[in-house]
Amino acid sequence: MNLVIDCGNTRFKAAIFSGSILKEKYSFSSEVELKVFLNQQAFDFAVVSSVSLDGNQVMGWINSQQKFLLSHLLPLPIQIQYRTPETLGVDRIAAVCGALDIFPGKDSLVIDTGTCITYDFMDREKNYMGGSISPGIGMRFEALHTFTKRLPLVSKADQLELIGNTTENSIRSGVLNGVVAEVNGIIKRYRYSYPEVDVVLCGGDALFFENKMKPTIFAAPDLVLSGLNRILLHNALL
Repeated sequence: MNLVIDCGNTRFKAAIFSGSILKEKYSFSSEVELKVFLNQQAFDFAVVSSVSLDGNQVMGWINSQQKFLLSHLLPLPIQIQYRTPETLGVDRIAAVCGALDIFPGKDSLVIDTGTCITYDFMDREKNYMGGSISPGIGMRFEALHTFTKRLPLVSKADQLELIGNTTENSIRSGVLNGVVAEVNGIIKRYRYSYPEVDVVLCGGDALFFENKMKPTIFAAPDLVLSGLNRILLHNALL
């Protein structure tokens, strides 16, 4: 059994794979919960991706025959063409590697809708070219509340109302309609430049976006975990 760990900005995720098959997945709200889980397990191979915790520290909690810490220096099944690979978020690397199994031999745009919304493009030759980063839904709500005197902190709703008839509904309309328009607009621009590009959504807000895109976009909530396993298998075979 192989273990993959994704330490994100808001939650820590773990998944157990048998070969390329996802067997179990877990989510932890604290570093302590993750550590307790890892101390009770043993694995054949493991890989850690972290944009929050010290990755080397997490590696020390894992009991496995061989373990890897994801960085741009680790052998990867893609070629990174990013000008500053040392600054590239490892979660972005994992997400595009996950797209390899969904869209083999195709131009791919991965949209990760988490704390931030990231857009990552990989061409059909497996060249990762880069993309863009913008605030996620929660961050937009937080910013309106934090940087004004009176606007309340509100949460998202599934219904998209164009005209808000209260201040809270107006905030929801602005944030949610604005972010949907942004994502649709970015997809449109990529499809103009790369007419055959395939698009996949992942991240915590993927299901919110899935049915609001035109046309409907494929959602793969476990894309980062699958991408980490793809990277793990790539290194275990070297």
